[in-house]
Amino acid sequence: MSSVTFETQRAALADVVAIPVTPFAEDGSVDQDAHRALLRRVLDGGITTLTPNGNTGEFYALTPEERRLVTELTVEEAGDRATLLVGVGHDLPTAIASARHARDLGAAMVMVHQPVHPYVSAAGWVDYHRAIAEAVPDLGVVPYLRNAQLPGARLAELADHCPNVIGVKYAVPDAARFAAFARDAGLERFVWVAGLAEPYAPSYFSAGASGFTSGLVNVAPAVSLNMIEALRAGDYPAAMKVWEQIRRFEELRAAHGNANNVTVVKEALAALGLCRRDVRPPSRPLPEDERAEVAAVAAGWSL
Repeated sequence: MSSVTFETQRAALADVVAIPVTPFAEDGSVDQDAHRALLRRVLDGGITTLTPNGNTGEFYALTPEERRLVTELTVEEAGDRATLLVGVGHDLPTAIASARHARDLGAAMVMVHQPVHPYVSAAGWVDYHRAIAEAVPDLGVVPYLRNAQLPGARLAELADHCPNVIGVKYAVPDAARFAAFARDAGLERFVWVAGLAEPYAPSYFSAGASGFTSGLVNVAPAVSLNMIEALRAGDYPAAMKVWEQIRRFEELRAAHGNANNVTVVKEALAALGLCRRDVRPPSRPLPEDERAEVAAVAAGWSL
C-alpha cells in the first residue's frame, strides 16, 4: 500500500464533483445515447470529476445491471478526460462486487453510499466501510456521510486500518458540525467534499472543504465552475453572487424534504431539450404548474 499515494484522486476530489443524471427512454430503460450526450456536455464544459451512480443518478432506483451499465457508459465516455468516483452501496457483497467492477473498468475511486439500514452503529459503520476499502486497496475510497451521530474519531479509526480512505463526502446540513467533525477526524488527513452541493459550498469551504458535489452541473457546468473558482480564491462575495444566482433552482430541488432533488434537474434538462423528464418512483415528475418556473430559471443562465 505504501507505494500508492492517491495524489491524483485527492486532487480530483478537491473540485466540482459532478453527479450525472441517468436519463430514461420512453420505454423506461436507461437511454444510453442521451446518457452519453449528457456526459459529453459536462466534460466539454470543463468538468473533470464524475460520480456515476450517485443520488442524482437515481442510484436506489436502478437495478444492479443498470448500475453496471451506467458505470460502463461513464468510463467509456470519460476516457482519460475525467477521474471517476463510482457510487457503491446496498448490502456488503453487492457493494464489494460493485467496487471491484469499477476497479476492473479502470475507475480510480469509489464513493460508499451512507448505509440505508434502520440500525447503524458507529462501530458497524466502520466495519462496513472497512470491508469495502480492504476489497479494493488500490482505489481511493470516499464515504458519503449523512449520519450526524457518527463521531469524527470513527473516521480516523477507519483510515488507520485503510489508508485508501482518502476523502469524505460530508452531507450533514450543519456547517458547525462539519467543522468539528473534520477537525476530530483529521482536517489535513482527508479531502473534504461538501456533499450538499452549491448551497452549502461557501459555508463548508470556510470550515475546510476543498470540493463540492453538484447536480446543477448537469444543467449549467459553467455556473458550478464559477463558484469553485471564487471559493479557491477565497472570494466569498463572488461565491455568494453565484449562490444567489442558483438559489431558487436549489430551493425547488430541496422542497418537500428533497422530494424533487432529481426531478428539478431533469425538468431543466427537458426544458433544454437534452433528455426526457422521467424519473422513477419514489421520485415523481413535477406538476405542470411548476415546470415553467424551472424552465425559466434554466433559461436565465448563459448556457
